[in-house]
Amino acid sequence: MVSIRPPFANYLSVFFAMKNTLFPNINNDEQHSAAQLSQHINTEHNSKAYTHTLTVIGQAITPYLLDGVLNKIKDVFSPTGAAFHHLHQCLGDDVIEVRGTLNSAQLENINPLLGDVSSAFNFDIGLQASRPSLSQPGLLVMDMDSTVIAIECIDEIAKLAGLGEQVAEVTAKAMRGEIAFNDSLTHRVACLEGVPVAHLKKIRDSLPIMPGIQSLLAYLKQHNWKLAIASGGFTFFADHLKARLGLDFAISNTLAVSENLLTGKVEGEIVNADVKARTVKQLAEKWQIPTSQTVAMGDGANDLVMMAESALGVACHGKPLVNEKADAAIRIGSLHSMLYFLDK
Repeated sequence: MVSIRPPFANYLSVFFAMKNTLFPNINNDEQHSAAQLSQHINTEHNSKAYTHTLTVIGQAITPYLLDGVLNKIKDVFSPTGAAFHHLHQCLGDDVIEVRGTLNSAQLENINPLLGDVSSAFNFDIGLQASRPSLSQPGLLVMDMDSTVIAIECIDEIAKLAGLGEQVAEVTAKAMRGEIAFNDSLTHRVACLEGVPVAHLKKIRDSLPIMPGIQSLLAYLKQHNWKLAIASGGFTFFADHLKARLGLDFAISNTLAVSENLLTGKVEGEIVNADVKARTVKQLAEKWQIPTSQTVAMGDGANDLVMMAESALGVACHGKPLVNEKADAAIRIGSLHSMLYFLDK
């Protein structure tokens, strides 16, 4: 917890009895200065008891804005202390950890409220009961399309084939969980019969990597984490990204090809939500990583099962359903923000 510098040594006991302010002894001008935050919050927590950690991530967070966040959730979360995250400003973001206790029994019911607060202040916010640690080896399993990369590859293939709107509509419904993934994939791939493999190469060579992914992966590698892709997309792109990003493993669907043309079929078992979850479990066992050190990250409904299989499920600019069900959600920032939901 935070150790407050004089004359604010008793700030927490004073503040938490007050209604509207985390910083009762600063004037109005100082409330709107991000520099003032460092005058009242230290880099280490003290030993006060807590059950949950609220992580607030943003740019130039001021005392006024941090107060605003806490006031928005005061009916469900009671703070007991605050400190800067150990990566505060290291990657270009202000990151504050507020420890406290939950007033509501169901954490999942709080996620819609956190989404509203995130939108109101343009901050990423997460509330966690426990967190994987960077001090131990861990496992990150990521979705590919709209997570590691900023496109849905099947939609891009369809565009080059003149079927963009038709296929994109089915993709969107599948990602929202409105239709079964296997059925949607089979239907969409069938539309691609006769598409030249050269179209795939064109897309592969211009893949838009999500901002922050390189920083995220590099930092986790430094801490002996294993990194993997489990994707309902295609090996043509997932295997390429495995090599390009230096990942340890990748699993995805194989498009059948004949005479350099897509046949409109998928070879082998379809990588759906259950296969993704199974991959998390199998990789953790293979590398002897405890479940408490596993993280799954994705954006669509077919990522929810592997998120549930992991200790921490992170929505990455996800669909509304995924943001509500995930343990934490990156709505505003880059992918490296996932690091802020981990302990030292």
